Amino acid sequence: MTSSTRYSPTHFPVRSWLFRTQANWFRPLLVVLLAVAACHPLLAETEREKVQATILQKDAQFWEVYNRCDKEGFAQFFTDDVEFYHDRGGPTIGKENLLASLKNGLCGNENSHLRREAVEGTVQVFPLQKGDVTYAAVISGEHVFYVNDKGKPEYLDGHARFFQMWLLKDGVWKMSRITSYDHGPAAYVNSPMSPAPKAPSGEPILH
Repeated sequence: MTSSTRYSPTHFPVRSWLFRTQANWFRPLLVVLLAVAACHPLLAETEREKVQATILQKDAQFWEVYNRCDKEGFAQFFTDDVEFYHDRGGPTIGKENLLASLKNGLCGNENSHLRREAVEGTVQVFPLQKGDVTYAAVISGEHVFYVNDKGKPEYLDGHARFFQMWLLKDGVWKMSRITSYDHGPAAYVNSPMSPAPKAPSGEPILH
């Protein structure tokens, strides 16, 4: 008997039956594993899209409050330990300090306020995860600001870049870190530039 004949499964009916049995249960298992592997990127992409849509919605809600200077509406968007960094106005640490700055600066002059508008095509959202669990997201982009002085036409004030980190805690998204930087003139002008509006304190209004 040759070596190939000696170890051929046909000479061992029990072993042959085991081979067939293993093959029968392994095939569907393999199909399931392949299906799971194929679906994982799709699930990850779905989660990414869900987070992006949520943050873009939250971002739009925040800037709507900003544009109408809703003093009471700001608080819902910030964590208690929020930190805001401005390349000209310096840091503002803590929710209460930031709210005071917005109320007394941005919304401190009833005769003048700003309108913010994102630069189309620049805004991006990236989820942050630990394993498969999303715990935060960052949004960044560019925006321009228009000044609305009472009784005068709106005019373009300037351009800047922004970066914000939103944290997810107990199912609620809030801004934890905010950076506004690279302030400068906008790329186009609708009307002759006027001096930037001032808060009652005389300090520039931050944006």
